[in-house]
Amino acid sequence: MAAGLPEFGKVVVFGTGLIGGSFALGLKEAGAVEEVVGFGRTPATLRSAQELGVIDRAGINPAHEIGDADIVLVATPVAQMPEIFSRIAPYLGPKTIVTDGGSTKGDVVAAARAAFGERVAQFVPAHPIAGAENSGPAAARWDLYQGKKVVVTPLPENPDDALDHVKRAWAQCGADIYELTPEMHDRVFAAVSHLPHLLSFALVHDLAVRPDADLFFTFAASGFRDFTRIAASHPEMWRDICLANRDALLGELDSYRAQLDELRAALAADDGSRLEEIFGIARQARRNWAG
Repeated sequence: MAAGLPEFGKVVVFGTGLIGGSFALGLKEAGAVEEVVGFGRTPATLRSAQELGVIDRAGINPAHEIGDADIVLVATPVAQMPEIFSRIAPYLGPKTIVTDGGSTKGDVVAAARAAFGERVAQFVPAHPIAGAENSGPAAARWDLYQGKKVVVTPLPENPDDALDHVKRAWAQCGADIYELTPEMHDRVFAAVSHLPHLLSFALVHDLAVRPDADLFFTFAASGFRDFTRIAASHPEMWRDICLANRDALLGELDSYRAQLDELRAALAADDGSRLEEIFGIARQARRNWAG
């Protein structure tokens, strides 16, 4: 790379909303990219992304954009990724690196292997841990990844330079980079991300379908707001995540149900000591995590 030039030439982003759009804006803010080309499901979304400066122009045909791209980020709901991988696979240039922003990795890796075949070494899976309940190009922020974690889950086939390419891109956005295997990633995030979303959706749904739902929401305060904030997240995206990581999530849900059963038994038995013991362990763990 010549002195003074951006680290990346063309970056192509499929999905110009919160995740993909913030990636584009982060690279732009760092002066690390020459051009960002966006693909999306509707012309209106792409027009909005261009008007907001998220992308420089909208892509029309992957055949014209992928071959000379340095990085292709697929930042759509995970269920859409297999089709996108298949669309772009024939046009990969020899130096094009594909990555993703999906919240599950086992299914995404399987889709990439099916689509890219012998060229799967050019796919480096990743997951930025910086979501929010808002979506669309207007939700994109240049600083979304500042100080946030991005988990890269490299494949055995990935050469060091491809892995470094993806790490450098996220680092330019201000992220702290971590590595996990795809299997460990899905196990961890079933517990600390996917299960909390499932529980939050379940609680809000339970109240929302009651005949006197308005009464409950009228008196809901900060505790309810904090616990249920993530229930405002994108339903389609979280449907796909839950189904994609179904096995690990079912295991975590069973474990949580056992915990609820223990709490119910203690409550039914008027066992304040056991309730306090459980609450105390949880409180200390939460305080330790929060620093």
